[in-house]
Amino acid sequence: MSSAAPHTTGQDHLWSVDEHLEDILATVRPLEPIELQLLDAQGCVLVEDVTVPVSLPPFDNSSMDGYAVRVADVAGASEEFPAVLDVVGDVAAGQAELLHVGPGQAARIMTGAPLPPGAETVVPVEWTDGGLGEGPATGMRARALAPEGAEGHVHVHRPAEARAHVRAKGSDVKAGDRALEAGTVLGPPQIALLAAIGRGTVRVRPRPRVVVMSTGSELVQPDEQLGNGQIYDSNSFALTAAARDAGAIAYRVGAVADDAETLRDTIEDQLVRADLMVTTGGVSVGAYDVVKEALSSVGDEDEAGSGIDFRKLAMQPGKPQGFGSIGPDHTPLLALPGNPVSSYVSFELFVRPAIRALMGLEDVHRPRVTAKLTAGKALTSPKGRRQFLRGTYSDGTVTPVGGAGSHLVAALAHADALIVVPEDVESVEPGTEVEVVLLG
Repeated sequence: MSSAAPHTTGQDHLWSVDEHLEDILATVRPLEPIELQLLDAQGCVLVEDVTVPVSLPPFDNSSMDGYAVRVADVAGASEEFPAVLDVVGDVAAGQAELLHVGPGQAARIMTGAPLPPGAETVVPVEWTDGGLGEGPATGMRARALAPEGAEGHVHVHRPAEARAHVRAKGSDVKAGDRALEAGTVLGPPQIALLAAIGRGTVRVRPRPRVVVMSTGSELVQPDEQLGNGQIYDSNSFALTAAARDAGAIAYRVGAVADDAETLRDTIEDQLVRADLMVTTGGVSVGAYDVVKEALSSVGDEDEAGSGIDFRKLAMQPGKPQGFGSIGPDHTPLLALPGNPVSSYVSFELFVRPAIRALMGLEDVHRPRVTAKLTAGKALTSPKGRRQFLRGTYSDGTVTPVGGAGSHLVAALAHADALIVVPEDVESVEPGTEVEVVLLG
């Protein structure tokens, strides 16, 4: 890949959170639709309406184990004066040839079996003697154990109205109905419906492939021994999990040392499986912040719009950010700061919406609500910065968790919301209504 200098927009210029997000969403485009098998389409977004080709259920069928009968034959039936009917055989689910139920006759019918010709209603087996000539039955005896149960007589102890315990053809959906709309995310119930109406494949936007890598020579993988000055790599795990939670297929790359050439080679190697790349760390102004150095020669200077723009945002945490496209396919890349809370908050604000946009979703944002602040003292916030504090939300109130430090992972683990303090607010008193981003 040829060299291109990273974009800059004045070292002292502060971009707003909204400006940065707007740039990202203006650049990211939904992935091209593909045809997928049903189970492979789980979590994907439909790109076209799905019409029902055949009614569901496709025929009248029984919702109970019992007897298919004519209404007139069981009218007035009681335990003292039961209706006695001739049993002409069994009707099981999946049975192709159906019996005909005539006057004075009944057919044993199983749940899901088609209502046989001549029958008008279904009497549950519990309303009969099960053909045993005794009291009310508690269930049907298996045909394999009592084949004679399909013949002989049955005593019916209660009357039944027309089409009682019958699931009508098309009572779920009718042929020609719209089963699912374009834009629907396919979860288990939607996949069940598609299978039920006979669809084996569906046209969707695929789940984005997101590659996550953290940078820093101080990072050690969990389960390894820590040396002096080393810490465990938590960011790549957090952001990979967050990408999967957002709907992506996420790949985690082990921490890359603070070496520009190694990082550049790793990024180029990973491009083949990435619809979006996310790095964490190395975007500030330190002597060992190598992401800027590495990415300066990953962008394609011959293609308009390529390269990475490094910015300072008017937010806390997460002031240093990078965004652009790299490689021959202009793969979007978001470079996040390395402090754990900064990287996670940045992911929620910028990466998650990008993933949802790649999926083709219209609503890419976390839900936001207004809540009353519950705290022991006023919250302080730096002037001119939009602050995002961790909190717990419940029943219209939100309580801060931990402090404002961008290294407080334990507090983050207990939070289910972000408290938003606007740029022009320096203090928020308890009881004040605040904006809250719900993370759960």
